[in-house]
Amino acid sequence: MPIISSTYHPPFIFRNGFLSTVYSGLVRKIKNFNQERERITLSDGDFLDLDWSFSEEKTKKLIILLHGLEGNAQRPYITGTAKLFIDNGVDAVCVNFRGCSGEPNLKYRSYHSGATDDLEDVINHIVSTKHYSEICIKGVSLGGNLALKYLGERSIIPKQIKAVIGVSVPCSLLGSAIELHRFKNILFHDRFKKYLVNRLKLKQKQFTDILSIEEIKSIKTLTDFDEVYTSKAHGFIDALDYYKKSSCLQFLSNIKTPTLIINALNDSFLSPECYPIQEAKNNANLYLEMPKYGGHVGFYDKKNIYYNEQRALEFFTKHD
Repeated sequence: MPIISSTYHPPFIFRNGFLSTVYSGLVRKIKNFNQERERITLSDGDFLDLDWSFSEEKTKKLIILLHGLEGNAQRPYITGTAKLFIDNGVDAVCVNFRGCSGEPNLKYRSYHSGATDDLEDVINHIVSTKHYSEICIKGVSLGGNLALKYLGERSIIPKQIKAVIGVSVPCSLLGSAIELHRFKNILFHDRFKKYLVNRLKLKQKQFTDILSIEEIKSIKTLTDFDEVYTSKAHGFIDALDYYKKSSCLQFLSNIKTPTLIINALNDSFLSPECYPIQEAKNNANLYLEMPKYGGHVGFYDKKNIYYNEQRALEFFTKHD
């Protein structure tokens, strides 16, 4: 499809990509919102926790929400979308990836940008209940890459899935990794690394025969983390192999479900390869919107309803 012209015009202060990113991640609050937890067993015997929110009216519509790196189902960019959807007659289920719900997962493996087998388990679980006939998926950052890869690498997608939205999607994981290691992103890089390494220290206590304290101490960058843990724990040769095989960019041409990507042009996490202009032009099912502002998941807007959230609701409503 032709590239979509964005109508996003934030207040002057939120035109700063860094400020909009930080405010949306650390300052924004979602109030008067409840969740009910469900634990499901995955194909390999591990578990995932799903946090559900329900519309006041009975509905056959559902949005599945996927968080980003070191996120969870309580992050405002997840709960903000969920609240908007339930207020508009759509149930919401917020997925906590392995180890992200406050309790360590059972296996040595965890979650990563390309772990679509876990997403498939979640979708199959929901579809098997036969309660929802119209399902939308919204993935943010890592979760966006995951959702788009899921769509593009499978020839058959459940008919209940009517639309997918990806926000601030690192379509090229290598490109995004390079950007995250630049000085402009040092605060974000170090924050991600701190949380990942702390989580890995807990994992090491579970699996002392697989991972050593010395290996953890060798981690100085996010790529080191992917070299030491992500790649080895999930069957990749090394970090580069993980980035190459898990990037959704190579799968976008195969997508047959209506899909919207919203990537801000001032997102400091994204490289030029993360804006799939040609892929969108060549695929009638793929819509690409590139707002001038928004930072990384920072699409501040009025009444605490963010621009990307309203666009997701509009896109689902159009294609349900």
